[in-house]
Amino acid sequence: MKKITSLLLAILILSLTPAFAFADSEIKVTGTGEVLVPADSAVISLGVSAADKDVRTAQGKANEAIAAIRTALIEDGIAEEDINTDYINIYAMYDYGSGSEQITGYNANSTLAIRVKDIDRVGEVIDLAFGAGANTLNGINFSATDTTAAKEKAMRLAVADAQAKADVLADAAGLQIRGIEDIAEQNTYSYDKGVMNNFDVAEAKAAGTVVQAAKLTVSSSVVITFKADR
Repeated sequence: MKKITSLLLAILILSLTPAFAFADSEIKVTGTGEVLVPADSAVISLGVSAADKDVRTAQGKANEAIAAIRTALIEDGIAEEDINTDYINIYAMYDYGSGSEQITGYNANSTLAIRVKDIDRVGEVIDLAFGAGANTLNGINFSATDTTAAKEKAMRLAVADAQAKADVLADAAGLQIRGIEDIAEQNTYSYDKGVMNNFDVAEAKAAGTVVQAAKLTVSSSVVITFKADR
């Protein structure tokens, strides 16, 4: 009798094993979501490059031009706190033609970071700065004042993307999604690719600079572990 009971118990355990084998199965996926947001402000990086045989003279030329640019921008309505020094650099120029290293002069660079809160005026501000003496334009970075709603939408899209991926994986494996075991946000951020410009200074003074406002990408990613069984 004991042998029969043990045998029946063993058969029962074996018959239930497939059902329980997948009871604790997990499907872990990463979901991503992106939302585009119109930019409403920009930071322009531009300035002056001046060369001279004397280092102080080169620096003086750059400083004089920067001062003229700053004055022109303020007179045009750009707030002083929105005009900041981006970087300053002075380096020696060398001549190696004689077989030895000879300093031929110095190049002084000074760059301003100009915040423009009216996105439609970006091109106009660039033209104004070049008219006042700027001769280098390093780029434009766009931004948006408020991306809260866009970030929330991006997170929702990321969760939906994770759910869709989990459904496909579960279907392929013959499983059913039964719930969420764990969910974690990885990254939620906004960025723009920026606008780089490289054009002739004479052309910039002769024709207005046209800048099309960028749209920022607000991106979110989440990692979700789903519970699944047969």
